[in-house]
Amino acid sequence: MLRVSGVLGAAVMVCLGCATGGVAEPAAPGLRIGEGGVVLKDGEPFRGMGVNYFSAFSRVLADPNDTSYRAGMDELVKAKIPFARFMACGFWPKDYALYREDKEAFFTRMDGVVKAAEERGLGLIPSLCWFYPTVPDLVGEPCNQWGNPDSKTIAFMRQYVGEVVGRYADSPAIWAWELGNEFSLAADLPNAKECRPPIVPHWGTPETRSENDEMTHDMWVVACREFAKTIRKIDPRRPITTGHSLPRPSAQHQRFEGTWIRDSAEEFQTNLIDVTPDPCDLISVHLYPFDLDGRYGKEKTTYEEILSLCMGASRKTGKALFVGEFGQADLENEKSFEVARQHCLAMIAAIEKTGVPLSAVWVYDYPAQDSFINMTADNKRSYVFRAVAAANERMRGRAL
Repeated sequence: MLRVSGVLGAAVMVCLGCATGGVAEPAAPGLRIGEGGVVLKDGEPFRGMGVNYFSAFSRVLADPNDTSYRAGMDELVKAKIPFARFMACGFWPKDYALYREDKEAFFTRMDGVVKAAEERGLGLIPSLCWFYPTVPDLVGEPCNQWGNPDSKTIAFMRQYVGEVVGRYADSPAIWAWELGNEFSLAADLPNAKECRPPIVPHWGTPETRSENDEMTHDMWVVACREFAKTIRKIDPRRPITTGHSLPRPSAQHQRFEGTWIRDSAEEFQTNLIDVTPDPCDLISVHLYPFDLDGRYGKEKTTYEEILSLCMGASRKTGKALFVGEFGQADLENEKSFEVARQHCLAMIAAIEKTGVPLSAVWVYDYPAQDSFINMTADNKRSYVFRAVAAANERMRGRAL
């Protein structure tokens, strides 16, 4: 998120001769990662720019009569925007009440979102554990238990993820699976005591936090690995991503020295690779204008340089790259609106130029952020919607 502070059908058989030397083999619906980190759709190299449809499920989770996501999906399909990333869970612990008390009702609401996407030919990338403190809070553990494979936290993750993936593993709407949102930003913070997760008891959090709620890089590696292993027992092919943001400018120095000393380009790549453990095969980064500041020994860098390094990490590992969020807020005045427009268009251009296979703009049809970044097909930020649609048109037919 913008940093402001049961199986549904039989497996589909497709010919992947272009990627397997002419040998036909079964493939899960959705996407897969081919040799060298190439994203394949229906066996062919694919590039696409989607949107973050953050509240597509949370709105109907809160109100079973709110199926407005259907109209939103209609607009995406009309513009030939191919997929949407969304929060496929609750945000706060109390948002899991329906899941715990009436799973049939919970999944009926999620079924509606997936079915609507299927009917429209829209891809989905569900993020299954969006806010990192929520699962530990649900089971009464501190956040550091994400790093313990034998914890209640990991057990709940396996249960929930197993149920969601098992239910939708054969849906053609599901393109990839994601753990959560920007977990890596909480790793190894020199000021971790001041950055512990929020305390909001009426939403189900504990009334206190401690050093056991402070996270490290190694804890997230464990969590991501266990998440991906859980999925691979059910879905052997569909891409798996962490949902991490771009590494902080000092991520490696934080990890090994506990300092804010800035990383080199090589250290940046190493961190990005290390925080995406096997069997995760889709590297996740998020990109915003403040990410240009203070990297690689420079006062300012460029979107193209950052994304080129990310693509380099993709090539080194044979994993694909997913820019899971990008965008720029404005503050409802003419100057900031124009600055935001320039940044958004520059990011889209850099994504195209560097060959990023998958990306998604933040954020679509999310009224809660209407004052500064929300876009629709016809609001004041519809230029972003049109720019994403145009980028997809340009990328069709030249996926490599």
